[in-house]
Amino acid sequence: MNHYYVDAAPGVRLWAEERGSADAPPLLLIMGAQTSGLGWPDDLVEALAAHHRVIRYDHRDTGRSTWAFDQHPYAVTDLAEDAITVLDGLGVDRAHVVGMSLGGMLTQLLVADHPDRLLSATLIGTSALSTTPYVRPDGTRVPPEELPGIAPHVLEIWSRPAEERGPEGELDARVAHWRALAGDQLPFDAESARELERRIIEHTGHHSSSTAHGRADTSGMLRTEELARTDVPTLVISAPAEPVFPPPHPLHLAQVIRGARTVEIPGMGHALPREVLAPLTDAILAHTGALGSTAGR
Repeated sequence: MNHYYVDAAPGVRLWAEERGSADAPPLLLIMGAQTSGLGWPDDLVEALAAHHRVIRYDHRDTGRSTWAFDQHPYAVTDLAEDAITVLDGLGVDRAHVVGMSLGGMLTQLLVADHPDRLLSATLIGTSALSTTPYVRPDGTRVPPEELPGIAPHVLEIWSRPAEERGPEGELDARVAHWRALAGDQLPFDAESARELERRIIEHTGHHSSSTAHGRADTSGMLRTEELARTDVPTLVISAPAEPVFPPPHPLHLAQVIRGARTVEIPGMGHALPREVLAPLTDAILAHTGALGSTAGR
C-alpha cells in the first residue's frame, strides 16, 4: 500500500492511496459527496486489488485532501477533473473507473470528456447526466425529472443544518445517515458503520463534516450526446433497495449510455455493507475482464 499527495490546483492537494501490483490494470475508485476514499470498504479494495492496481483518493474537502472551499470554490465538474489529476499524478494513462453516487456522476463526466483515459466504467447509486427520457417496457416515455426522487427520510436528514455535535455525537449522526441510506432489505450493522466512520475521522484528523459539495456549482453537467455515442464499456449496478436513485434509474442509465448494461445486486441500497461486497466484486471484475468473463444483463 502506498500513499501520495497530488496537486490539483493552486493551494489544493489531494490524498491518494494505491494497492495491488503496480503491473496490474489500474482501477480508480471515486466515492460520493462528502465522503473520503476510505468510504470504499477495505474488504472490497483488497478483493479488487488481487486483480488490479486499485487507486482510491479523497475528494477536496474530505479526508486528508485540502479543505478550503470558501477560499478555493469549485464546480462539480472540477471534481471530475481531479480524478484525471490523480491518474496523472500516479502515472496512469488509462484506468477502469468505478464511481458511487456523486462519484457515479463524475465517472459519467469522465466517460463523456475523457474517454481516452478509461478502460471501462462502473456506475453505482447514481442518475444519468442526460435529458433523454426513460422508456418504460410499455413504450411510455418518462422525462428524467419525473423519475422517482430521493426518499423523504433521506431528504429530511440532508435538510438538517450543519452543527457541532462533538466526536461521539458526530459518529451517532453518521451512523444514522448510513442506516437511512442502506435501505430496508438487508440487516443494518451499526457497529461496522460506526467503526468505518471512526477510521475516517482518525484518517481526516478531525470530526467536522463539510458542506462544500452541496454548495459546489452544478452547472454544465449534462452530457446527453456524448453518453449516447460513447465507446467506453459501461456497467450499471442496479440496487433494488436504493433510496436515493431508486429503480428505474439504473435502467435509464443503461438506455442513455451507449452499450451500457446492468447487473442487480440483491438487497443493495445506497451503501456498501458486507453482504453486497462479494457479488459487487464479482460484477466489477467480470466487467473489467479480470475474471475472464462478461457481466450479463
